[in-house]
Amino acid sequence: MISQETRAASNWPSSLTRDPRGSFPDLRPARAAYVYGWSGITAATSDVYFHRGDQRTFVLEGRGRTVGLARVLWRFDLDYRSAANAETLRPLDTHQVETVRGKRVETNLKFSDEGVSGSRVESNHATPAVKDFNLENLYDLHSAFLYLRSQPLRDHSVYRVTVYPANSAYVATLTVVGREHLRVRAGSYNAIKLDLKLQRVSKKNELEPHRKFKRATIWISDDNDRLLLRIESQIFVGTVTAELQSVRFENG
Repeated sequence: MISQETRAASNWPSSLTRDPRGSFPDLRPARAAYVYGWSGITAATSDVYFHRGDQRTFVLEGRGRTVGLARVLWRFDLDYRSAANAETLRPLDTHQVETVRGKRVETNLKFSDEGVSGSRVESNHATPAVKDFNLENLYDLHSAFLYLRSQPLRDHSVYRVTVYPANSAYVATLTVVGREHLRVRAGSYNAIKLDLKLQRVSKKNELEPHRKFKRATIWISDDNDRLLLRIESQIFVGTVTAELQSVRFENG
């Protein structure tokens, strides 16, 4: 006989946000730079380019790397590209290459209405590891951000979405804490403050705590752009931050 706890643990899809994309204006094409901090030092940098692609898509391209002392301790490089449907904001495909201390990991994800099909190739392994995850309303990181920024984001509202960044699925619960003024390296902004909690989807399709992530606070600009301004994450190595250093909007 199935217990109530087991039934509740496996019934989490019913709690996900099902609202269609919101009516908030789309993000303008832009190039942005971010700086990442760890324990008081500048640990990494990244450059991202958001633009319209072919066949009515939104494309996010990015490159990141550790720098300084953090690079001595943990040499890491990342190339990322993601495409989403410009009308529905649903994910289409993701390509990601991580190089960690000389080990190269290439991830390719193909999304559909039924879920995602993914493959990963590590270093010199000729045969990729193939993994599928079937769930409606599944997002990657790029499309999840586009979808959430399209919503009204009224104070105290809560959104729950399932995100598949690379090799596992997570349920992200975002709560709109309120509005405040925030200064980052790129300037001063009126900002929307959100609280983020993550739970991992286990092999039994049940939710379990994320072992390396505790929680995060996210700020996005409270204007027509709704830019990602700052993230403060509590993870297993301490507090890690990401902050907008510069942004330049383009025509198109």
